[in-house]
Amino acid sequence: MLVPVSVAAGRQDLALGEGWTRRWTVTWRNRSGEVTSPVASLGQTPWAGSVPMRGFTWRRDQRHRPGLEYMVSTGRLHGFESLEEDRLLRVLDFCGRVQVLISQPFRMRFEADGRWRRHTPDYLVVSDDGIFVVDVRPAGLIKPEDMESFAATHEVSLVCGWRYVVAAGWLPHVQASLDAMYARRRSTGDPLNLRPGLLAAAEQGATFGEASNGSQFWPVARAQLLNLLWHRRLGVDLSEPLTNTSRLMLAEAS
Repeated sequence: MLVPVSVAAGRQDLALGEGWTRRWTVTWRNRSGEVTSPVASLGQTPWAGSVPMRGFTWRRDQRHRPGLEYMVSTGRLHGFESLEEDRLLRVLDFCGRVQVLISQPFRMRFEADGRWRRHTPDYLVVSDDGIFVVDVRPAGLIKPEDMESFAATHEVSLVCGWRYVVAAGWLPHVQASLDAMYARRRSTGDPLNLRPGLLAAAEQGATFGEASNGSQFWPVARAQLLNLLWHRRLGVDLSEPLTNTSRLMLAEAS
């Protein structure tokens, strides 16, 4: 769903000689205060007790748009500083395998081109599939110094056995498809008992339109299908736009 971004261009000036994992440091915060350690020890950090390195601010004249997004997967509100970060939180919630999510999780101090720099990634995500570090920056706003910071974060993530992602843009149709499912993400009942028929239609390979239009109460059936897709009881190919011709798939757990 993401447009891939390579950080290789920012790596050339990083000081990655012998012992760099002991020279570079990372600072994170728990409820007792700040803790600093070499990068070499970062992978042992108990993230469940960590808190963001800084809070969010709201001012009338600020150019970005912060806020709080409720995630069904964690049952909590999570902060974002821009609409792009909010979109990332929605995608992570849709993936549904998030255990812990921390905004501004740590501050790195790294060496590049003979000088020391600092960078704070946007999110750390602990999921069933491993740990991810994410920076959010639209592709058109990425500067050379940003790319250097991203490359440094990538190297630190590799040392810890984590994966690093720059969320710089999404495939054109992804936002519309996820927004449709997002609007129906809340847990809901099935007073008309439509779900068994919808799941059976998906098992037989029906399209979204065929499954919904086959119901007497098709507007409600469409809402139920979107809810089933969000909660991954049904699947669909998100490499293409979600339309009436999208082929439904029955999830294994269903």
